[in-house]
Amino acid sequence: METSVQVLSVEERQQVHERSLKLLAQEGVRVDSLEGRRLLGEAGAQVELDNTLVRFPRGLVEQALALAPRSFSLGGRNPQVELRMNAGECYLCADGGGVMILEAASGERRAGDYADWLLGTRLVDALDDIAVYWSMVEPEQVRLNSREFVSYWRKLFRHCSKHIQDSTQSVEETRWLLEMLQVVFGSKEEVRRRHPISFTLCPFSPRVIEAGYTDAYLAAVGWDIPVVIMTMPLMGMTSPASLIATIVQGNCEALAALCLVQASAPGTPVIYAPALSVIEPRSGRYTGGAVEHGLLGAAVTEMARYYGLPAEACTGGSDHHLPGIQAALERAINWVLPALAWPDILVGPGMFSGSTVFSPEQLLLDIEVFRRCKRLSQGIESTPEHWMDKVLGQVPPGGNFIGHRSTRRAMHSGEWYLSGYGFHGSYEQYLEAGKPDVMDEMRQHIQQLLAGHQGLALDETVEAELERIESRARTTGRERR
Repeated sequence: METSVQVLSVEERQQVHERSLKLLAQEGVRVDSLEGRRLLGEAGAQVELDNTLVRFPRGLVEQALALAPRSFSLGGRNPQVELRMNAGECYLCADGGGVMILEAASGERRAGDYADWLLGTRLVDALDDIAVYWSMVEPEQVRLNSREFVSYWRKLFRHCSKHIQDSTQSVEETRWLLEMLQVVFGSKEEVRRRHPISFTLCPFSPRVIEAGYTDAYLAAVGWDIPVVIMTMPLMGMTSPASLIATIVQGNCEALAALCLVQASAPGTPVIYAPALSVIEPRSGRYTGGAVEHGLLGAAVTEMARYYGLPAEACTGGSDHHLPGIQAALERAINWVLPALAWPDILVGPGMFSGSTVFSPEQLLLDIEVFRRCKRLSQGIESTPEHWMDKVLGQVPPGGNFIGHRSTRRAMHSGEWYLSGYGFHGSYEQYLEAGKPDVMDEMRQHIQQLLAGHQGLALDETVEAELERIESRARTTGRERR
């Protein structure tokens, strides 16, 4: 049977829901978007006339939950990309937002640049294990104005054909993006059908739906763009110093955003994705290495399943700043519970230092952790052929099964997970091979992947039209508000 994990009991999930409803109805959420408050008021929320506080009656929340579709697919520029939500699959999403890059050979960190962004983007596109793209490196002077925003997305479409999760930060950016989507995918109807991007909506903690991202999202209403609701309470900082209270707060914020999304466009696909985290209590920083991240990541998946919504869970990272024993310990332990909870999308590979430092080698190491977690999730097969009743009696007492044909079959059928990384021979073989290092192996694999990867090219007419859009954006060049 498949392996199962539980960190919240059925009663505790019900309590999280009920306490969230109470908090929403009595204390409410600050909604800074005027349009957001209007939509929520029309849907039945209690909107304060003299401030931005909005209270959410139980019936409004229940109606929003009923409107959200339980199953849908995410696509990409590659027509073969189809990520089915709530269908028993778990897809890997690269971590993102790094401003630094780690040079593994020297161990030095430096500011990321366009070449690093391109490396990360091409690597994600080349790796079959990663299904969802986040921008892994954020170079300086990227997307500061209309020209740079359009240029970024043009390059992204050119180098990545997978599903993209991102967001815009203004209504103006949304309009540029929608125009580009229509060019790349042919029509608004095709964008609605394929869901090539999903919009990451991140309420502020505690209990704030701010104006910029919200208004930017609302400008895309009508395009049926799936929304990833990723509130980010930080236990001990922007949520109480309690794991269960942090879950309640994150759930409360997610439900409030869900109400807004469904009020703006009933039936919009939504992914439940609170990124619950904890501070490092000795410094007060977010680092990602705490073992509690594993508990919180699993809890997010369990609450999504409670609501019947697709789940996106985060795994934490490492307190350390370089690959090594501490990073391996923290990252592997933090991945196991969220992976065994089996969300639809699992976020996390490739970063150090609170998701600020990108390491291509760590990306591959984390994928290996995911592969092993996937094997753990598959559990122990107990179909009739796996009991091997006849085989058990075919080898006499004191014998062994290593040469039995059933053992050879099992080696090729998945009973063992056979890793392609690391050294698995004897110590003498290890010495004879020159004491190989797994980081060197990762660097060689990265070079081979990129050398052999041919991305899906854009059509020439699409490239020409995107060039015309970028030329128009150059004349705009307005700084972000």
